[in-house]
Amino acid sequence: MKIPFIKCHGSGNDFILIDEIEHNLSFTEEEREQLSILLCDRIDGVGSDGILFVMSSDKAEGRMRMFNSDGSEAEMCGNGLRCVARHMIEKTGKSRIAIQTEKAVLEVSQVEEIYPKIDTFSVAIEPVSFAPASLPLDVSENEIVDGWIPELSEKYKFTALSVPNPHIVAMVNKVDQEDLLEVGQKANQLPSVFPKGVNVSFVQVLEKNKIFVQTFERGVGLTNACGTAMSASSLVSTLLGPNELNQPIIVINKGGLVNCIVSKDQEGSFSIQLRGNGTNVFRAILDVNDSLDSFCLYGRETFDTENEIYEKLEQYAASQVGGES
Repeated sequence: MKIPFIKCHGSGNDFILIDEIEHNLSFTEEEREQLSILLCDRIDGVGSDGILFVMSSDKAEGRMRMFNSDGSEAEMCGNGLRCVARHMIEKTGKSRIAIQTEKAVLEVSQVEEIYPKIDTFSVAIEPVSFAPASLPLDVSENEIVDGWIPELSEKYKFTALSVPNPHIVAMVNKVDQEDLLEVGQKANQLPSVFPKGVNVSFVQVLEKNKIFVQTFERGVGLTNACGTAMSASSLVSTLLGPNELNQPIIVINKGGLVNCIVSKDQEGSFSIQLRGNGTNVFRAILDVNDSLDSFCLYGRETFDTENEIYEKLEQYAASQVGGES
């Protein structure tokens, strides 16, 4: 099976993008799971946090499905959606299109650069819900906002929300990666509390409308960045911190930075715009055997110029944090 692909990333959250429309490809659900486990492996595979399958849609210009490196499917992926947005915007020649995701058809567009010479794409992150059942989260409370989850931690308070994939967010004075790893692993080993697992983020306020976010991503582990986590964290920082609605919030992460704009309508519902890069690293062709347990790669073409430009953004972002642990 020959599979052309693009290796890409949003804020260092990297993916293998496979365009099923352009290359007339089709996979069973089992094949998607097997390919994700095979190709995302960072030792024996191509190496990535997940696979973006770009498919045809009768509701939008395209459809995105994202499978994590462990073969599980995510309800939504903000960083991946920006990569798909770029891919489909370049294909269609339009600056504003719609992409179908599992929970919603979302508007995506190319917008003003967040950093010089970095093509920037804005994606809608919604629907947003604080209802525990939307994660799902098995608790007696109607919602948890800066509250305790006793089974998980006696040290950190969390806010639980879906965007639409499940997140819990803790505001901290300083991000401790060892604590985050421990809490993230524990949360995803508590099926009585989180039946489908959960993404865990620690958020450090750097200054007004600027935060640092690190995430333990369900199905992946500690990541350079998670788009929906940065979006959820931005929302929580407007509820509990100094950040403002309807203003760009600069979100620094291990892989770079994004801007998030949190809005609230008259009915009290939140929506989030996530703005950041969709950078292509290289393109190549996979030749995968019939049993989907080995492959060879050929025809590699690297996007050197845009990767060199993105390195400058990474260096700038790193200079803003001041030594998180």
